Amino acid sequence: MAISSFVRLSLTIPCLGLLATCSGCWTVSSHLSLGPLAFPIPISPFLQDQQEDKFWEHERYERVPILGPVTSGGPPAALDPPSDDEIMRALEKVRPVEGGIPFLHEVQRNDVRIVKDLIADYVDPVRVYPMIGPAQQHHAHYKCCVYYRETTRVGWPVPHTLEDEDTQEVIYIDHNHLHMVGNVDPGTCSGY
Repeated sequence: MAISSFVRLSLTIPCLGLLATCSGCWTVSSHLSLGPLAFPIPISPFLQDQQEDKFWEHERYERVPILGPVTSGGPPAALDPPSDDEIMRALEKVRPVEGGIPFLHEVQRNDVRIVKDLIADYVDPVRVYPMIGPAQQHHAHYKCCVYYRETTRVGWPVPHTLEDEDTQEVIYIDHNHLHMVGNVDPGTCSGY
């Protein structure tokens, strides 16, 4: 008798375990577990802002557009001058203001005025670019003068504020783009 109850018990326990693993959402969570990767990992807002800025600059300013051919009616005009956002981002790379320590050392730019001058606008002769074909590169060089009032607040060891009323920075920005030459129908081969 003792052996048969032992056999029954030994057969019942695996059956209960099988029923427990096959019931409800416990099966889904046990088989699709990601382990420690299932928990969110906190990311610094500084790193997130840095990645968003990197993507913004790549999307807006680091790509070279390919335009149609240059018309024979006159000299080709350059694309739009650099935007204020592009100039301020270039200035931030040269003289950074972001990243100050509040109440210890902060720098601000106030009353910003930007003057943009086109200093060169020319087109290169035709050459063959890989993956594009025959094209002409159009260069536009801009001189951008940024005038602003710089305020520096220092909080330690002796709190004080420094103001430079007439700060000036000069930023040179190049806008280059390509003009296609020859067969411009994108559906056919360009002949090389």
